Amino acid sequence: MKRIILSALMAVVNCTTLFGQTPNLFAPGAPGADAHWPTAAKNGFGTANSLRSKVWFTLAEGVMTEVYYPTLDVPNVQTLQLVVTQGNRVETELDDTVHRLEIPDAAALTFRQVNTAKSGAYKITKTYLTDPERSSVLIDVTFETNDAEECKCSISVYYDPSLNNSGMHDSALRDGDWLVAADNDKASALTAIEYDLDNPVNGYLGINDGLTQLRRGGTITPYVRADKGNVVQMARVRVPFGLARSRERFTFVLAFGRNAGEAITNGAASARKGFAATRAQYEHGWHPYAKTLPRVEPKYQQQFNMCAMVLRALEDKTYRGAMIASPSIPWGGGPNANEPTVSGYHAVWSRDLYQVATAFHAMGDHATANRALDFLFHVQQKPDGSFPQNSRVDGRPIGGGLQMDQVALPLIMAYQFGRTDRQTWLKHIKPAADFIAAKGPATIQDRWEEKPGYSPATIAAEIAGLVCAAHIARQNGAFTSARAYLKRADDWVGNIERWTSTSTGSYQNGRYYMRITANDNPNDGARIEINSGGGNYDEREIIDAGFLELVRLGIKTADDPLIVKSLAVVDKLIKVETPAGDAWYRYNHDAYGERLDGKPYDGRNGAGRLWTLLTGERGEYELARGETAAARKRLDTMLAFANDGLMIPEQVWDRSATSDSAFRLGSGTGSATPLAWSMAQFIRLTLNLESGRNLETPAIVINHYRDRKENERPK
Repeated sequence: MKRIILSALMAVVNCTTLFGQTPNLFAPGAPGADAHWPTAAKNGFGTANSLRSKVWFTLAEGVMTEVYYPTLDVPNVQTLQLVVTQGNRVETELDDTVHRLEIPDAAALTFRQVNTAKSGAYKITKTYLTDPERSSVLIDVTFETNDAEECKCSISVYYDPSLNNSGMHDSALRDGDWLVAADNDKASALTAIEYDLDNPVNGYLGINDGLTQLRRGGTITPYVRADKGNVVQMARVRVPFGLARSRERFTFVLAFGRNAGEAITNGAASARKGFAATRAQYEHGWHPYAKTLPRVEPKYQQQFNMCAMVLRALEDKTYRGAMIASPSIPWGGGPNANEPTVSGYHAVWSRDLYQVATAFHAMGDHATANRALDFLFHVQQKPDGSFPQNSRVDGRPIGGGLQMDQVALPLIMAYQFGRTDRQTWLKHIKPAADFIAAKGPATIQDRWEEKPGYSPATIAAEIAGLVCAAHIARQNGAFTSARAYLKRADDWVGNIERWTSTSTGSYQNGRYYMRITANDNPNDGARIEINSGGGNYDEREIIDAGFLELVRLGIKTADDPLIVKSLAVVDKLIKVETPAGDAWYRYNHDAYGERLDGKPYDGRNGAGRLWTLLTGERGEYELARGETAAARKRLDTMLAFANDGLMIPEQVWDRSATSDSAFRLGSGTGSATPLAWSMAQFIRLTLNLESGRNLETPAIVINHYRDRKENERPK
């Protein structure tokens, strides 16, 4: 193993010169250009199946993107890629190669990127994994050329750290064999095994980073150190081209720690172990888990396993039970990524956690499902019984909105998971149920986190939550509470059509469920303003399929006349046929998605795209109606929505390809990928089809409203 020099002074003394120039000590031009998070359309996401390795990597467009450390809500990397120079020609993997992704081991989160130069001059193959024993990412690289003499390539590694969830405030220097970056209590250390890194440049993005210098003039002024800014590190991999060697192989180690010394120590240990041994250990850690997964129809098995492994990887390793919505920042998260933000999906929502936990429960992984519920009850839940809009993995609230379905869904989980003990009842179930009974049925925000009012989807969750809470209350002898919860739930069932369906609408003879009503009068023509600049409309004109939650949660039967009638309106207004199959918008006039020209969503002038999970929800409805073939067709569509890394996105493109956009109809957009909710929906629909019923539908709710209906019939 090469020497490790821990002194910045020694790093300056030993720094290699470039083109005969003496390296400058400090780079000028701080703080550099604005930082921007890369695309959220990940096709690779991995981590070791161990608690000791607290690092996660993401892949997109042929390069490594965000790396999370030491928890899943702290991204620390913008990109890491190779730069190839051939004379005056400067090429990057991101811009100048054709990308392909492979899954070399179907029973592990191992991913391989294959990037072929558009010129055909070279091919780069990179395999990614993490060290199960420490916080290091290892990248095995093979660089191939048709003719090494003709190619005369120089290969450099380009690393853009973004420590502590911010593009600014990082400092970078060379420390012996390592490129080190640091920001307060986060540090990274990058080196290469087999070949040395030389000619290091620590500069500021867009000002004097190595790639910017090469593109401007073909020569580099090296800088040993760059402080407090948007720093970029680049160094040449000293491979012996020019000796008729057409294939070279080497390994990058990118390690993290609380400081530079710890990062280097972690990296050095991973380097000593080497890629081959680390890979064997990494994949051995995933293989036993993959063997525990249910066997499903063969055409779905690989996708099913990937969904399960990704969901397992989305659980934080310090704060157990905290499962984030996605390891991504959709559309870059805003104007820039200079400062720490909460704009990404690397946070915990009660609603999303319910979707994930019910998937684990359906798979028979009750331990993981219960950790999720423990996190909700013991970490997120507030003293008044409610839950925050979302939180960091340690439970610190982020958003300030109140979403009543997120208060109700943990009660359904508790019933489904058999959590009916007295302590859970007194400390968690009763406070949440009392809160719902007192504050419902209206919500401050619906399940799309936007509008206040009376939402069929939200009220369905509240009703089911109260019925489940009543059952748990009875088991604990709290009969007065049980009666009160059931009375409230039954009252809301009796009024939900009056509150949330119009009889004077423009479609289906005027009678159908609406997305949401501002008050308890759905026929008053109240105006609803669509978020993100989507316009202002009569609320009777805005439709979604949220009323299907009334069926999924056991409150209404699948053949309920108003449900069937409303579905016809949904299919007329918000269904799109794609090459993969049918897909649906969240609601008509939605503005949460790329702009009309395909450019990233910027908070205004967007256009809502098709949501993959809604196809799964439709499949669950069709299964409840006994239409198994139709439900299976929805599963096939979800299978086709997955990208080449088997990641199912939040949204897919909704129109034919044009010259203005690189997106294809039915393919993933720049939205969150993978989305935990989408991956969980695939698992649930697969297992529900295997079982012939929707496993997450609470039996106590079905039985209560079936018995109630029977009792109401004339004798």
